[in-house]
Amino acid sequence: MRLLPKQYKGFIWVILLCSAGLWLGSAGVHEHLLAGTEKTYEELKIFSDILDIVEKNYVETVDSKKLIRGAIQGMLRSLDPHSSFLSPEAYKELRIDTKGEFSGIGIVITMQNHQLTVISPIEGSPAHTAGIKAGDRIVKVDGEDTKEMKLWEAVKKMRGKKGTTVVITVWRKEAPEPIEFKIVRDVIPLESVRSYTLKPGYGYLRITNFRDRTYNDVTAALTELESGETSLQGLVFDLRDNPGGLLEQAVKVADIFLQEGRIVSIKGRSGSHSKVYSAHSDKEKHAYPIVLLINEGSASASEIVAGALQDHARALILGATSFGKGSVQAVEPLRDGSGLKLTIARYYTPDGHAIQAEGIKPDVVVEERFIPEIDTQKKHHVQEKDLLNHISAEPDEVVPEKGSKKRYMGHVFGEEPSEAVQELLTKDNQAKRALEILTSWQIFSKTSF
Repeated sequence: MRLLPKQYKGFIWVILLCSAGLWLGSAGVHEHLLAGTEKTYEELKIFSDILDIVEKNYVETVDSKKLIRGAIQGMLRSLDPHSSFLSPEAYKELRIDTKGEFSGIGIVITMQNHQLTVISPIEGSPAHTAGIKAGDRIVKVDGEDTKEMKLWEAVKKMRGKKGTTVVITVWRKEAPEPIEFKIVRDVIPLESVRSYTLKPGYGYLRITNFRDRTYNDVTAALTELESGETSLQGLVFDLRDNPGGLLEQAVKVADIFLQEGRIVSIKGRSGSHSKVYSAHSDKEKHAYPIVLLINEGSASASEIVAGALQDHARALILGATSFGKGSVQAVEPLRDGSGLKLTIARYYTPDGHAIQAEGIKPDVVVEERFIPEIDTQKKHHVQEKDLLNHISAEPDEVVPEKGSKKRYMGHVFGEEPSEAVQELLTKDNQAKRALEILTSWQIFSKTSF
């Protein structure tokens, strides 16, 4: 079984990657599907009676298979936004999403109130370069209305060979009329880690999504940042608009900065769906303060990292409340090539707080602001709590009492950073504020009161 923590309609589709919270393969679901009660079978008899009446009496000839598939989909949609029945074609598309690179436009989308909605464009992708924004509603793809389009169908239409063009029409809240983007497809960039030296002694680390090499790339980036002429005195850790990715990678990244205790726990009805991930002490310490940036586009795996570092008082969290994708889905292959995607568990932070529909709340709220001539429209982000029929947070998990903790108050790897750093610190209000806090922290730590 492979654990995948989106980004992320039954669920959040990522045109490049999967959101955190997806278990592929056998997930111990069969034993539950086989379980039933006499009352259940009585209800199934009623279903069978209705199907028989429809087949014999509906005004037109009906496709029984289509009716049954529709009933299955309706049953799963009544549970939560992330549980769904996957047709053989949709299941095939999902498997492509989990296996690596392909050509497309690079956006993370979901279905909000029956509308295709952008969670975030993937940094460096054609969609990002073209100006697609979080919160945009996709109303047409190549002139075809998306109103009746299934999520996987939209994903498939936006994919294509490198160099080909797709026309995406979006409705943006602040715009007077729909906006049309002509986007040239490309191979979506696979690098997920960027790092810069902001100023002597202060580093910047950004993770755009959690892929199979993210941990290795982070350790390499930290080695370079820590080997400068001036010892590293603070780190700006950027997880904004990170839709998720591989659970194991998120756990390993969090473990870099922690010496003990829980990182995340997964709790479902079945014991086989419950697990606790903990930090290891037998590793190098990175003993410098961290300000971690999140926003409404930070989901799933990125929320796991932020929650772990916040609960252990290892980082000050700055920005806006995160997306709130704190549930785990299992994908079970079915005999005809289709699949069942079912929510089986919730994530909990080390202190037992539920992420689902609640998100990670920042210690310091700082509004996202950009240079007016670059971006005059305020971003509108979609969050888990906005999704139709989302599952609730559930009470926070009870964890053993521990000593009270006191929280902090108060380049593509190897690429020439100067231009990127200048842009970051002049146009990015949150990153600028994070650096100010780190430098102030160093000043106060040397002051006697």
